[in-house]
Amino acid sequence: MNRYARQMVLPGIGAAGQDRLAQAHVLVVGAGGLGCPALQYLAAAGVGRITLVDPDRVEETNLHRQPLYRMDQVGRPKAQAAAAALAVLNPDCQVVPRVEWLTPANAGGLVQAADVTLDCADSFAVSLTLSDACMAAGRPMITASALGLSGYAAGCCGGAPSLRAIFPDLPAQAASCASAGVLGPVVGMIGALQAQMALAVLLGLEPRPLGRLITWDAGGWRMGGFRFDTAPEPADPLPFIAHAQVSPGDLLIDLRTEAAPIAGARHLPPDRIAHLDPGPAPRVVLACRTGLRAHNAGQVLQSRWPGRIALLALTDDDLKGRP
Repeated sequence: MNRYARQMVLPGIGAAGQDRLAQAHVLVVGAGGLGCPALQYLAAAGVGRITLVDPDRVEETNLHRQPLYRMDQVGRPKAQAAAAALAVLNPDCQVVPRVEWLTPANAGGLVQAADVTLDCADSFAVSLTLSDACMAAGRPMITASALGLSGYAAGCCGGAPSLRAIFPDLPAQAASCASAGVLGPVVGMIGALQAQMALAVLLGLEPRPLGRLITWDAGGWRMGGFRFDTAPEPADPLPFIAHAQVSPGDLLIDLRTEAAPIAGARHLPPDRIAHLDPGPAPRVVLACRTGLRAHNAGQVLQSRWPGRIALLALTDDDLKGRP
């Protein structure tokens, strides 16, 4: 019996829909707690090609929410370990692993080549970079985030408003799974929801998931959400750039207070950013680890120097001086 028979019998799928999945190309950025279930369900459904981008390695402390991996894979690049597991799950699905950071330098080409993008990175800088690239290319994006006992998934771009339209303002501070904790089934449900939304986009199912945000609160046993089809786009969004895109004339500001500034940068704590004098520099590039401090500092300066502010989220390669 055809392995896809139980989904092909559904209205709106059939042989034609299954063929659409077989011809589809999905970009998945992040192979962690969100990416693991999303990848498994996409591959199992018969998606023909998945490009998987993740620079990290399998860690034992993450296995409670990343059950795609095994103990004997600890230390192996996640993208490669995931590709090997998915090849066993469904040989019909070609998974192309890319052990690299997603940056504004490579995002455009990766997004352009795919039919739909899944943002499973749970990173402010990556999410906004992917949203910008998807808006520019007219491609749909399924983004998500999970922390503690709650999370959300949303269908952006591709004719719907961008992630920037949903969240025009970022928080002053943000917790992480390491600091705030997370239960595996929470990210599992959100990642599976991402896969469902992506399949709905590829199959053209109605009502469409684009323009919709869905929330899950495991602590209170509640699901919710809303549509954001009419959310306005920010008038002057602050762009992220890659380290390689910093020009010699740029004024590079390292906002990190916990480490020495990167090469070629001037150190300035975030609470001093309002006193910055850029002089004749044509552009000010604000750098930090996650992009959050850079974004918030950029909003302080944006009204004074519109069009002259860019943001840089530093990767491990940047911090080690590698190109």
